[in-house]
Amino acid sequence: MRIKVDSEKCQGHNRCFVLAAELFELDEYGYATATDEGKVSPDLEDQARLAIENCPERAIEIVSEDD
Repeated sequence: MRIKVDSEKCQGHNRCFVLAAELFELDEYGYATATDEGKVSPDLEDQARLAIENCPERAIEIVSEDD
């Protein structure tokens, strides 16, 4: 599984980071990006889905492995 944060949609609420800090990092303005090129280990997939569901802007998505 891979995830991606749409930087144009992200508003810096940081819910993703609170719910899955292992999968996201924040820049100096509080905007999120996915760590490790968005790769999600199987043990963190539930946390990734929770972060996706809780993003108010729907800025996080699951992407195919070849994207």
